[in-house]
Amino acid sequence: MTNLDAVTAWVQKYRVAWESNDPADVADLFAEDATYFTEPWADPWRGREAIVAGWLEHRDAPGTTTFEWHPLIVTDDLAIIEATTHYTTAPPRTYSNMWVLRLDQSGQARQFTEWYMKHPPAEA
Repeated sequence: MTNLDAVTAWVQKYRVAWESNDPADVADLFAEDATYFTEPWADPWRGREAIVAGWLEHRDAPGTTTFEWHPLIVTDDLAIIEATTHYTTAPPRTYSNMWVLRLDQSGQARQFTEWYMKHPPAEA
């Protein structure tokens, strides 16, 4: 069951995993048979082991991002999250994010889909 407390706890754990890139932190986010869509129409990473491998292959270096988020919709079945990610590495860049998250009873994601759109460069 999804509720705001469960979603908040999951996003906090996601940020820990994002910063640590520790396989155990990443694995703890996802159910054994979860699917992770890196784009809405891409083939997903299927299963915890594939999700951890995909995450580590595409990881960000610790300390290179800031992240703000807020829930748009939280129902018993899903959460839709709007967020902004700022990369502090050269060149700095910003992305708008939209996440669709479905949690199981234990608070792990059974399905995660992300959209991300790069902001245009800031004018000098």
